[in-house]
Amino acid sequence: MSTLDPERLRTLTLLRRVRDRIDREYARPLDVEALARDVHMSAGHLSREFKKAYGEPPYSYLMTRRIERAMALLRRGDLSVTDICFEVGFSSLGTFSTRFTELVGVPPSAYRDDAPVPEDGAAEPPSCVTKKVTRPVRRGGAQTSPDVPAARAASVRNREAPRFEAPLA
Repeated sequence: MSTLDPERLRTLTLLRRVRDRIDREYARPLDVEALARDVHMSAGHLSREFKKAYGEPPYSYLMTRRIERAMALLRRGDLSVTDICFEVGFSSLGTFSTRFTELVGVPPSAYRDDAPVPEDGAAEPPSCVTKKVTRPVRRGGAQTSPDVPAARAASVRNREAPRFEAPLA
């Protein structure tokens, strides 16, 4: 087992703090400079280290969080696209629609219209399963989970939650 030097451990702790803040405050106005200032790093250094640790820069991570939440709200179906746009922290419907389409592959209204309607008595999949399957992936440099072949991931992700069959008692 290799050990990390104290400086690297300190950096990872700070990066985790930034990631946790993004997860918690995704709907608030956040920018990389402010996130970096809070952990006493430069914005460039934070972006490089965050990408090295988590596979994407902090701004991309923030956009992914916002779009994930928007997808969940769109599947729920009780809010307008405009309401969801502001609910998840965007200040422009155009920017929201553009980012959503980039990450998901379809505009928000089309995603909502195609969202599966739960059948009466059908068990809902656990939220962790829904989140994993519907997580937005960036086009071009999209990374998939090592346990999901890329071709299968492309055909399932960003479309709908998997159907969940409740075990027979």
